Amino acid sequence: MSSGPYILVTGGCGYIGTHTITCLLNSPKNYSVVVVDNLSNSSLISLDRVTQICGLDEQSRADRLIFRQVDLCDETAFRKVFEELPQFSACIHFAGLKAVGESQKVPLKYYENNMNSTFVLLRLMEEFGCRNLAFSSSATVYGAADTMPITEKTTVGVGITNAYGRTKYMIEEVLKDYYNSTKDDSKPWAITILRYFNPVGAHPSGLIGEDPNGIPNNLMPYVSQVAVGRREFLTVYGDDYDTPDGTGVRDYLHVMDLAEGHLSAIEYMEKKETGLFTFNLGTGNGCSVIDMVKAMEKACGHEIKYKIGPRRSGDIATCYADAALAEKEMNWKGSRTLDEMCADLWCWQEKNPQGFETQGEKRKSP
Repeated sequence: MSSGPYILVTGGCGYIGTHTITCLLNSPKNYSVVVVDNLSNSSLISLDRVTQICGLDEQSRADRLIFRQVDLCDETAFRKVFEELPQFSACIHFAGLKAVGESQKVPLKYYENNMNSTFVLLRLMEEFGCRNLAFSSSATVYGAADTMPITEKTTVGVGITNAYGRTKYMIEEVLKDYYNSTKDDSKPWAITILRYFNPVGAHPSGLIGEDPNGIPNNLMPYVSQVAVGRREFLTVYGDDYDTPDGTGVRDYLHVMDLAEGHLSAIEYMEKKETGLFTFNLGTGNGCSVIDMVKAMEKACGHEIKYKIGPRRSGDIATCYADAALAEKEMNWKGSRTLDEMCADLWCWQEKNPQGFETQGEKRKSP
């Protein structure tokens, strides 16, 4: 089977990137994928697992799943990717540092990496004639929004509590300015900003999933590590919020639904040809921390120990999306249930109790 259009995926060895790549490779459009990743917080093993999921033989992998270990901030090295490979029809930009807590300790590292890598990417895309970009943003750009559900018209950039979130907001602003500067060109850009809520779960095969370095920053990887015995208990930060059970409520979205959202964005831009688009990707349903613990207990079949701790600075009581615009415009909807999210997460965690290192495999460069 011949290769289809080439899609550049930056940060493609990470959690959301690998799941998105499976959707691209399995698409009827027969996309080929070029993954650029510096492997600073990911594993090359993930692409071997994607190869298994998609049933690629050696030749198909060589043709359709191409990897380059490059740091996007290294413009000379990144330029070679554009020079050596066929023209990209679109780019999905995941690459960036993403640990909220760390971003507060080393903010300059986050601003320098996340902003500069995007500047380099935009320059090279412009130079080599690729003008379709889907950007991995975040609901953190809404800050401490006090009206629910959050729509795309909710104020952004106010009350953001960490440097990671501010880099997402700043990049969105850069993309808006950059798009506006090209509107009168013969071939203007198409840019889609995707604001994620809380991705959880894993591919139902259990071959790929979230594999954080060190202590997980997000709720569900921590819950699943308690479930599998890697950690003794979960700390629930605050049980006195104005919510049904007192714990924080968030909009949790299956990572495969989120991955399919990127495919929808690529196809939407192909249809529209040009424009600046912004979509929330969420389910529109809020689940509390205790709801998530109980659902994970159902998936793994045993109790998950937790203790109540004090609230964390910057946390808000409730946050969930209005994702109606994505359904109306892109025909995308987060449809997988909470039980599916937790069952698939448990399948990944049970098969890979130490992440990608489970069977003697280590995080390493090729």
